[in-house]
Amino acid sequence: MIGEFEQLLEEILGNIASIAIILFEFIGVGIIIWTGITGFLRWLKHAGDTGVYLARGLAMGLEFKMGSEILRTVIVREWKEIGIVAGIIALRAALTFLLHWEIKEEERNGGKEEKQN
Repeated sequence: MIGEFEQLLEEILGNIASIAIILFEFIGVGIIIWTGITGFLRWLKHAGDTGVYLARGLAMGLEFKMGSEILRTVIVREWKEIGIVAGIIALRAALTFLLHWEIKEEERNGGKEEKQN
């Protein structure tokens, strides 16, 4: 009886996690696409803060995608899968860190490099 209940709960958790993973991936991709399109339009208008805008949008999109990878750890069953998920999380975390660093540098410089060109 307890084993069946535990299996049922595990199946429910797996289904909820799978739906959330798809939702977070969709939101992350949507944010990245939207940021790319609007960033391009801002670039055409020669907006000075286009770089910061793009970096912030990409960072937000990557954070949603990283959330989906963290949720994916709930449903993985083998060490090989855990290693793959851990690698993906590490790469996305590194990208997010670099984007946040770039945002801080752009804000500190105040777009001076763009104005010089």
